[in-house]
Amino acid sequence: MAAPKVAVVGAGVIGLSTALCITETCPSCSVTVLSDQFSPNTTSDVAAGMLIPHTYPGTPIHVQKQWFKETFTYLFAISNSAEASEAGIHLVSGWQVFKNSPKDELPFWSDVVLGFRVMSKAELQKFPQHQFGHAFTTLKCDCPPYLLWLEKRLKANGVQIYTRKVADLWDLHREYDVVVNCTGIGACQLVGDKKLFPVRGQVLKVHAPWVKNFIRDGDGLTYIYPGIHRVTLGGTREKENWSLAPDPGTTKDIFDRCCSLEPSLWGAQDIKVKVGLRPSRQHVRLQKEVLNQGGVKLPVVHNYGHGAGGFSVHRGTAKEAAFLVGECIAALQGSSSRAKL
Repeated sequence: MAAPKVAVVGAGVIGLSTALCITETCPSCSVTVLSDQFSPNTTSDVAAGMLIPHTYPGTPIHVQKQWFKETFTYLFAISNSAEASEAGIHLVSGWQVFKNSPKDELPFWSDVVLGFRVMSKAELQKFPQHQFGHAFTTLKCDCPPYLLWLEKRLKANGVQIYTRKVADLWDLHREYDVVVNCTGIGACQLVGDKKLFPVRGQVLKVHAPWVKNFIRDGDGLTYIYPGIHRVTLGGTREKENWSLAPDPGTTKDIFDRCCSLEPSLWGAQDIKVKVGLRPSRQHVRLQKEVLNQGGVKLPVVHNYGHGAGGFSVHRGTAKEAAFLVGECIAALQGSSSRAKL
């Protein structure tokens, strides 16, 4: 069999990472990335890129922890290299604070991040509205630098990248042996996934270089995440809201909430508003499927539906998707060698 041709549809953090993992685990493959949107116009570009996991109710905790651990380990190595600045990856310390003590004092990921501990009474004095908190150090991926770094790595590995709107995965069956669906919220229309729904997120990107620590309210709705150049202030979680238009009332609400956690933000400058639609499901869709028309088969691997937690688990799910691609290729090579007998 000639070099297997794999198409990855989607160029957000999930699509680009999955394509990279495929080149690393199946070096004999010819990999192409197809997308109608690239950075800075993807949903990933709106995300803060903080590694603080979101919980997927339909996925076993040990699986979520493995995905997070693999992602953290991978990004930590980059943060510790000469490429850290170009890739936009850096360590950031801070606090997650709660108005009431959470029922689980230790989240499942507490031993993956660095230096996780319960906050002292003295530290909590900074947050008079809150009575309990965690302090820890985690990683942050700044977008778009991280997506551009991934694109650069892909090109160095010989991956072709094309702007193309894919309306039907079956349209790719003549050109590719395996198709990988990393279309995020686009999978609603592309594959008719009724379990997938948008959760609208509006955030502010502000200039406030004095803010060095992250602060996250325990419910995850209000957060302050400092990046290399800008601070991301959030946020909203509006289920089934498809609007990409910024809402001025929401902008004021986010800014006021963040200033109540960190009053120095009243001096923030150059406020830019961004909106993204998180592709949400009860669990990430990470599975193989074989499309079949008139006896012609097209193996597909799905990797989408990461909701608010894409950055926290992107490398772990990309590795798993690449493994599934490897299984598809092995099955194709097995059937082609059987056909020759």
